[in-house]
Amino acid sequence: MKLTPQQLKDFDELGYIFLPDCFPKEEVEALRQASAEIFSQQREEIWREKSGAPRTAFACHTYNDACRLAAADARLIDPLEQLFGEQMYIHQFKINAKAAFTGDVWQWHQDFPTWQKDDGMPEARAMNIAVFLDDVMPINGPLMLVPRSHKTGALPSSHDTQTTAYPLWTLDNDTVSKLVEQNGIVAPTGKAGGVLMFHANLVHGSAGNITPYPRKIVYLTLSAVSNAITKPTRPEFIAHRDFTPVERAPAGALAELGQHATA
Repeated sequence: MKLTPQQLKDFDELGYIFLPDCFPKEEVEALRQASAEIFSQQREEIWREKSGAPRTAFACHTYNDACRLAAADARLIDPLEQLFGEQMYIHQFKINAKAAFTGDVWQWHQDFPTWQKDDGMPEARAMNIAVFLDDVMPINGPLMLVPRSHKTGALPSSHDTQTTAYPLWTLDNDTVSKLVEQNGIVAPTGKAGGVLMFHANLVHGSAGNITPYPRKIVYLTLSAVSNAITKPTRPEFIAHRDFTPVERAPAGALAELGQHATA
């Protein structure tokens, strides 16, 4: 899947693009069932909210077939190779769960400062791709983005280890307020199967979820092979050390898995 000239222009200007209906129902169902199975386990790669609700399952592509196929899906790899002009490797794969009623916040932040400070990533030649596993609505904690904020580069941030169960390099309120005053806030929403791609320096965050509607998202972080991390401080299941270019899964493999799961 290649991005159109207009999509490339929008990404350059705004720092993100949203692709609705990218993954059909049977593929989403395969990943939903995988996430339920994964979050039922007790593993060091699965982090939970202070309430005990699941928050993040790291590296599940290493032990779950549906996640393995999603991490190697051409629809996610091709656009990034198009943007960066070289092959990509998997820096991180995770499922983020914002549980019904108890899903916690994600503070305002950029991704690249964490990758740089915690993992030793040289440049912002990496990006998060989000695959919606549930309908993302204005009310169940959608990801909020500050358009054009990627043009500021990496901003000063502080290491927040208290707000949630997930330590994060976060931005202060004054910085966010100034950026929002200039550019506003958007919250891309859509049906399960939609895909959101956003720049590593795009400012983003999300509110808690107090609704009965869960919000699970697969995040694939791909980095240019020339941009391999140099000084990782986090476990390998969070910041991978295998810089081999990712090989694409066979077309239709995830859909076939989903058909078997629903048969």
